[in-house]
Amino acid sequence: MLKVLDAVPFRLTLADGVEAARRQLRDLPRRPVYPELPSEDRVIEGPGGDLPVRIYRPPGGAAGVVVFFHGGGFVAGDLDTHDGIARQHAVDAGAVVVSVDYRLAPEHPFPAAVEDAMAATEWVAAHAAELGVDPNRLAVAGDSAGGNLAAVVAQLARDSVDRAAPTVCFQLLWYPATSYDTTLPSFTENADAPIIDREAIGALTRAYAGGVDLSDPPPMLAPARAANLAGLPPAYIAVAGHDPLRDDGIHYGELLSAAGVPVALHNAETLVHGYLGYAGVIPSATEATDRGLAALRAALS
Repeated sequence: MLKVLDAVPFRLTLADGVEAARRQLRDLPRRPVYPELPSEDRVIEGPGGDLPVRIYRPPGGAAGVVVFFHGGGFVAGDLDTHDGIARQHAVDAGAVVVSVDYRLAPEHPFPAAVEDAMAATEWVAAHAAELGVDPNRLAVAGDSAGGNLAAVVAQLARDSVDRAAPTVCFQLLWYPATSYDTTLPSFTENADAPIIDREAIGALTRAYAGGVDLSDPPPMLAPARAANLAGLPPAYIAVAGHDPLRDDGIHYGELLSAAGVPVALHNAETLVHGYLGYAGVIPSATEATDRGLAALRAALS
């Protein structure tokens, strides 16, 4: 894995500014072969205006649907940077995938991304018939920052008093940020980790949080801080051994389990943050990715 990273160096950082981070993520070489399947770009109504989404349909049709939120530290990433990953979710989970191009910080700080994520999930539930899916088979998924948004959406959907609110049946959280507790051991052990380090996580979090007091972040920012985690949908949480966020995801899984939520946790001990991007290239990344997508397929079927 480290040899691949040496050949294609990438680190998510704000050291050279926001635009440089976005450009570096956009220009990162992609795996040459991703599943070919129909996709459609749409623009739906969002809280901040037009909200782009991309809809993927797996071969043979699907009953379930996944609302997918891309990673990128809340400041970078878009429908194109995660196009291949979204396609892989659609094929391997046998589900329609709706990928969401939520607003990015710092131009649009918290809670803009949350508002867009929830609005897109509500749209998917309301348009289930048009999408040809069962609204009761709706899952949320995301990597890194997107994993945070998926966890937050699951909580907001549970807490909504609106009868038309989406019912989330499963949450797939790839190396999510959930508590912003930098005292966890992995933040020290992996302070200088590849892909993203402790310093970068701090800068990205401050850019996203805006004026929010990070000593006591609200659950919409840090879902692990929610007072009540009971009644949330089953979760699959994937973490990586050489990732500052490893123990953050593990801790959230422990909290969910203690609240009676069914949780499957997988720690890919040899891997780093962002390993979804190396599935199909690095065997251990492929295996770890396949595990999570198999859990998603099982939940939707």
